Amino acid sequence: MQRTNYSSGAKWEDIVGYSRAVKVGNTIEVTGTVAVNENNELVGGNSAYKQTRFILQKIEKVLAQAGASLKDVVRTRMFVTDISLWEEYGKAHGEFFEHIKPCTSMIEVKGLIAPEYLIEIEATAILTD
Repeated sequence: MQRTNYSSGAKWEDIVGYSRAVKVGNTIEVTGTVAVNENNELVGGNSAYKQTRFILQKIEKVLAQAGASLKDVVRTRMFVTDISLWEEYGKAHGEFFEHIKPCTSMIEVKGLIAPEYLIEIEATAILTD
């Protein structure tokens, strides 16, 4: 099977040795994604809702590069630094996945790569066509 790596140019990709997404066959794995733009600047400030929306938009873009869309997502994993904000994360996630309804997890973690990031999301998509 052919493997295709997709890069976003994030500063951590070369340091850690990973890709934004990897497509093998009909499966696409999207790496943990935080609310940072192409200039490595935080997007969404201290809003859990805004950070989540931006992250899901980033995931949607890389899926499109790989020939997929959000409708192909079968699982998301949300790593959050404050589970008490679950409704904000969940509201944004629901706006993108209300009808798709992938499997998902929301797990509280001690911290992410930088303290300003409130959430990191991974996604798995499977192309069925």
